[in-house]
Amino acid sequence: MTMVLENMSFEELLQMNKKLLSENLNLESRVADLQFRIDQIQRLLYGAKRERFVKDADENQMTLPFEVETEQEPEKQQETITYVRKKTKRVNHPGRMTLPSHLPVKEVVIEPEEDTTGMKCIGKEITEQLDFTPAKLSVIRYIRPKYIKLEDDQTLTYKGVIGKLPVFPIEKGIAGPGLLSQIMIDKFVDHLPVYRQIERFKREGINISSSTIDGWQESISNLLWPLYENLKRRILAQGYIQADETPILVLDKTKNGNIHTGYHWLYHSPLEKSVLFDYQKGRSREGPSLLLKNYNGYLQTDGYRVYDFITRRKDIIHLNCMAHARRGFDKAKDYDKEKAEYALDMFQKLYAIEQEAREKNLSPAERYELRLEKALPVLNELGKWMVETYKTSRPKSPIGKAVAYCIPRWDNLLNYLLDGSLEIDNNLAENAIRPIALGRKNYLFAGSHRGAERAAMFYSFFGTCKKNNVNPYEWLKKVLEIIPEYKVNKLHELLPQNLKL
Repeated sequence: MTMVLENMSFEELLQMNKKLLSENLNLESRVADLQFRIDQIQRLLYGAKRERFVKDADENQMTLPFEVETEQEPEKQQETITYVRKKTKRVNHPGRMTLPSHLPVKEVVIEPEEDTTGMKCIGKEITEQLDFTPAKLSVIRYIRPKYIKLEDDQTLTYKGVIGKLPVFPIEKGIAGPGLLSQIMIDKFVDHLPVYRQIERFKREGINISSSTIDGWQESISNLLWPLYENLKRRILAQGYIQADETPILVLDKTKNGNIHTGYHWLYHSPLEKSVLFDYQKGRSREGPSLLLKNYNGYLQTDGYRVYDFITRRKDIIHLNCMAHARRGFDKAKDYDKEKAEYALDMFQKLYAIEQEAREKNLSPAERYELRLEKALPVLNELGKWMVETYKTSRPKSPIGKAVAYCIPRWDNLLNYLLDGSLEIDNNLAENAIRPIALGRKNYLFAGSHRGAERAAMFYSFFGTCKKNNVNPYEWLKKVLEIIPEYKVNKLHELLPQNLKL
């Protein structure tokens, strides 16, 4: 190699040096990228995934020598101890929890063992204990006496009279609305697979097959489907929707391995406090394009490119998620702490403004003015910094990727300033998706594409219940009792946010 170099001209050596420097730079970039991926995997495996909107404590905060503490005067030590005790006084925890007043109360009077004859009662000591009675199956037996009366003596014509049965959710079905509701709550709220429900029924001496439960689910799904379509129309009529999507495994014998990956697409209306899940077999643009074909208004999403295609329409204003924009800088802080923490500080200022608006309970108009006054200058400064940082950062570095994610989406990230009713991020939609993620861990997959559609419907209803602080069991039970005879043009009255329990 030495002989080869000796025979090379200066220009050739210069070109070789440039080539080696370029290769070395590419290798360094590749190593940094691989190390970044390794660290992210380790964070997922071993570390908390929670993102904090505050800076970490100063790394130099605890570097004072212990001698400094021991040299303090006794009076100062006493003052410090007193201060700490006052600071840690638990003002908001006054002992035992207060039990809810709506619960039924069983009173047990315990008289003294001693003879109290001739004594005067001067008061009572009351001790309350929260207890639990396991849910029990019961049989409702409808007994309808039959009567007849003679209407015509000549022809001996009789008239029969009998009470009218209530309308059941499943015609001639053995399952009542309470049982049907509990089965749905167990599966889609408490994420209890059907086979575990069957085992619980067996402990009660009742044998119910999985096919029977599946048939019940299909029957009440058909009954509730018009209400689901009504919910869909109401959400799409709103001028502001947050969208997201999450996968669901579906049994499909036509696929290799008999498993198909479908998607539940979420559409959340913050103004209506309503949640809609729509099942589609894929993650392509066909599903949301079809559902949103007549929609106009604001659409807030993450960075998934399918939404970019949909929001090219002039009647849709696209908002991106500030939490997603921040996330890249949070991941990059171990690699370029100075730049990452600068960006995180700026994001923190934006979220502090949102917190101020919530604490002051500002109206949308007032929140709009507050954002223009305080958030817009921060965003302008942050945007300029990102452009300059992008010029000096390696594209494949963590900080380079974080900036590259934000710059093409910057206008969409600023669009939340257009209206005080809009949210700074898509977190409300992401929170609504979490029940599906929990369900996947328990029942793993849907039994069919139709089963995935049914799941989307129930997740929509129960997600809307949660948004409106409605007891999902009480809501579904009442709906199943009255919907068979309810007028179609008034179905909206049965939605969780409208039905009075």
